[in-house]
Amino acid sequence: MSASDLILDAGAPATRARVRVPATSANLGCGFDSLGMALTLYNEFLFEAAPQLSFEGCEARFANDHHLAYTTWRRTLRSLADESRGSAALCDPAKVHLSCASQVPLSGGLGSSSTCIVAGIVAAYAMAGVALAREELLERATRAEGHPDNVAPASLGGLTCSFIAPEGQVVSLENPVDKRWRFVALSPAYEVRTSEARRVLPPSVPLEDAVWCLGRCQGTIRALETGDGALLRAACTDRLHEPYRKTLIPDYEPLKELALRLGAAAFWISGSGSTMIAACLDEQTAADLCEAVRQLSPTVAAHILMADNQGVILCER
Repeated sequence: MSASDLILDAGAPATRARVRVPATSANLGCGFDSLGMALTLYNEFLFEAAPQLSFEGCEARFANDHHLAYTTWRRTLRSLADESRGSAALCDPAKVHLSCASQVPLSGGLGSSSTCIVAGIVAAYAMAGVALAREELLERATRAEGHPDNVAPASLGGLTCSFIAPEGQVVSLENPVDKRWRFVALSPAYEVRTSEARRVLPPSVPLEDAVWCLGRCQGTIRALETGDGALLRAACTDRLHEPYRKTLIPDYEPLKELALRLGAAAFWISGSGSTMIAACLDEQTAADLCEAVRQLSPTVAAHILMADNQGVILCER
């Protein structure tokens, strides 16, 4: 195993681990359940040995032993202990303080659950003193999340195309994103539940719609890699999920029209929503769009982001 295959090296068991995980945008229009991209918006989690289980920095409804970052950390530690790897048994899951510094909105389509899952796994390995390979992180995170489209870019950074092979292993192809891109994340004040976003999808689609998205998926990847705005505008048009999910987002049509009129190359629903992404090729277009959104829809939060090409980081242990 080479150093480039590792998320973190083996080390001495630790009593703390601080992990930073980027937000992600999945689907990117036509890449339904396969494309994902890491963004420069972050959740940071600090796990520390403590006299008792306690939480800080999260909403009261999540400050308990059902917190997804905590349950993932606890489950991973137990798995490592069962496998007799490292010193996982030295970490008492009932005696930890979890501190959260969150920028990623909950249920907003920016991968908040994936940040919890990836952070919990990385922190468990770090505190147990066990080396963590990229492939292993992807496998564990995908099992926990159920699909890899968000956990892959959260783990690896950049733009990823991911799927689960027939044998069960997770395959993720990584692509760096051109630094000229600016991604304006437009987040309404309301949530769209993933379960509802799945419910509105049809059980089957016409063959022509599936063919429509296949070629455009590769075009979207190439455009984001190379900074080709004209190609992204041509390719980033979906027929599999956005025609149905946009009905759950009242702001979708007016914000899409505004973004494209002001010069955005493309516009898509991030994950299952409610956040939407406008892809712009320069800072000024992104800034003009943010100002226009504030005037048109004051309750919609607008953030100018870039692609995060690094992925999860262990800040300290």
